[in-house]
Amino acid sequence: MLVLTRAKIESTNSKLSRTISTPRGAKAVLGVMRQQPIVICGPSGSGKSTLLKRLLSENKDKLAFTISHTTRKPRKGEQNGKEYHFVSRDEMERMISKGEFIEHTEFSGNYYGTSKKSIQEAMKTGKLFILEVDIEGVKALSSLDGFKPIFIFIKPPSKQKLIERLSSRGTESIENLKKRLDRADEEMKFAESGVVQFDLILVNDDLDETYLNLKRFLLL
Repeated sequence: MLVLTRAKIESTNSKLSRTISTPRGAKAVLGVMRQQPIVICGPSGSGKSTLLKRLLSENKDKLAFTISHTTRKPRKGEQNGKEYHFVSRDEMERMISKGEFIEHTEFSGNYYGTSKKSIQEAMKTGKLFILEVDIEGVKALSSLDGFKPIFIFIKPPSKQKLIERLSSRGTESIENLKKRLDRADEEMKFAESGVVQFDLILVNDDLDETYLNLKRFLLL
C-alpha cells in the first residue's frame, strides 16, 4: 500500500513523472532530487532495514549508505562497518562530547547516531546517499540549515503484524518488545502529525510491492 503526503507520482505509458512540493512551495525535479540525501525512518520491525539492504545490493552503482554508530551488540549476521559501526558506550559518549554526530539518540539503553564523517564519506562517492534514522534523527535533520533531504517513512500494516515480526527475531525480551511497541506508536503518530512533512509514506504489507514502490519513487 502506498500513501503519498507531499509527493505525487503519476504513471503514463510506464513512465513516471514526479512533482514534490516543499514547505517553501518550490518544486523539485529529478535533477535536483538526485543531489538530495534520502532519509528513511520507521518503527523497528517495519521492514525498513530489509528494504534498504535490497535497495543497496541491487543499486550499488547509484546508491551509498551512511553507516550509523551504535552501542548495541551486533545481531546474528551483522558485521561491524556494514550494518553499523559497533562501538563501546565510552567511545560513543566521547564522540558525542566532541560534536562528531549530526544526530544521535538513546533508546533502550543504547546510543544510535549518524556521524559527520560517515556523511562526508558517502558524499565523496558522488552517489545518491541514504540515511536510516529514528524520529529523533528526523527532527534533528529537519532543523539543520542547508540540509534538505527527502523524508520517507515505512509503516507496518498493523500492530499485530509488528508484534509477529519483532517476536520472530528471537532477540527481544518481553520488556524490550513492549518498549519497541510503545516507541512504534510514538513514531507512527509523529509521521502523521505533520511536524515534519514526509515526502513518501509506505505501508509495508507486502515486501515486494513496497520495494517496487520505493524504487519507482526514487526512479531507480
